[in-house]
Amino acid sequence: MNLSPLLIIGVGGVLALLLLIIGIAVSVRRDRSLVDERLEKYADKTIPVEERDQSTGRLTTWIDQRVAGSSLGDRIRRNLSQADIKMKSGEYLALLVILVVLIGLFGYFLGNRSIVLAIAGGVLGFFLPGMYVNSQKRRRLVRFNDQLSDMLNLVVNGLRAGYSTMQAMESVSKELPSPISDEFRRVVQEMQLGVSMEKALENLLRRIPSDDLDLIITAINVQREVGGNLAEILDTISYTIRERVRIKGEIRVLTTQVMYSGRFLAFMPLIVIGILYLVNRPYMMEFFKESSGICGYIALGVSLVLIILGYIAMNKLADIEV
Repeated sequence: MNLSPLLIIGVGGVLALLLLIIGIAVSVRRDRSLVDERLEKYADKTIPVEERDQSTGRLTTWIDQRVAGSSLGDRIRRNLSQADIKMKSGEYLALLVILVVLIGLFGYFLGNRSIVLAIAGGVLGFFLPGMYVNSQKRRRLVRFNDQLSDMLNLVVNGLRAGYSTMQAMESVSKELPSPISDEFRRVVQEMQLGVSMEKALENLLRRIPSDDLDLIITAINVQREVGGNLAEILDTISYTIRERVRIKGEIRVLTTQVMYSGRFLAFMPLIVIGILYLVNRPYMMEFFKESSGICGYIALGVSLVLIILGYIAMNKLADIEV
């Protein structure tokens, strides 16, 4: 056995051990936001602060410090916050690198030491975390928007009963299910720590990029500046949001088939190419022979562009603004 497979196996073993260590660190780490951790320093004295900080993992903390303040770190933190995934930027980047290497090695050995499958596996491992985060963001945003009308009804009833705006938000955090209760609990906690209501609501909108929520926050901020009957304003907005949610639900039902058809048609050629490469490799290698010149590369490139354009077109057809 030559040195190359031994080196690859050794690197794979080290990365697998690193993945295990990071998994343990993530599982030990408590699922709470930054505000929750700050509150626990005052509310829970049984666990020393130094012990809580050590549970996050030194490696991921070092990576997180390297990307802190950069546009990449800010974008990763914002996406993880919007998806409600309790991870740091360093943990996400470490997981990304590990998936690229492990899936690349899996493709390398699956294809009998094929460099092409190793590169394809690495590319797949690079995009998998982002696809999962985007999927969680979309699902969470849909659930949040569906709960907005109930939230507004609860706030309006609280305001008419004599509650302040903060007390009405606190009732939302206690009465309604997740994710809207979790987000408004964060808003209330931030205001209790001294953050202004305008800033706390701005942070909420950053975590939940919803047009309906933007309309509600704008109404609250305007009422705080110029006055007016906030309960009546929110009641009108609640009716508008209920109708919009109803129409969006009908559109989502009608366009689901188009969305899944577009995804299936986009991935089917890639799946067929992968199967043919494993079953009949000489047939697929005709694209890369010297006798074919650059024609094989041009054919594959044009096919990839057409697949991407078809997928974008199908999504645009199903994306109906309400």
